[in-house]
Amino acid sequence: MIYRAAVCLGLICSLYGAGPVPQKNVAQQRVNPRNAYVRIVAVVPLIGTGSKEDPIRPDYVPAPRPRGSKLSAPDPTGIIGFHFVMSDDKKHAIVEYVARDRSAFNRLMADRRPDVKVFDKGRAQRSEMDVELKKHKTNINLDQLMVRVP
Repeated sequence: MIYRAAVCLGLICSLYGAGPVPQKNVAQQRVNPRNAYVRIVAVVPLIGTGSKEDPIRPDYVPAPRPRGSKLSAPDPTGIIGFHFVMSDDKKHAIVEYVARDRSAFNRLMADRRPDVKVFDKGRAQRSEMDVELKKHKTNINLDQLMVRVP
């Protein structure tokens, strides 16, 4: 109601030569960091040889940049963040991947290996995720996996 009155008053003022009525600044609320970007939780095997050039890490995690190389901006269409917790068997990891676009997860979502489990964090039921993840880590807490991306 107030908005309509302000618009009408602004229209009337502009017709008679006066400037528009300034409207009250309404601050937009920030998005909770847990909900920013596209997030996937997955159980994936560990890869890598354990050397400096090829450290042991969860599958689909971007490889580290070699030392001495110029730091370039990360690929905006790829995975921009991740956090993982080692499983109890030490052969798998429970990982939260973060990307700006869902297409960054195409390869992960298409992986049909029996030891790879993928959950879309915005769509999968938390209880369903808890049941599957507790098979790999008995004391897992989904809040541990939150990735903070700038």
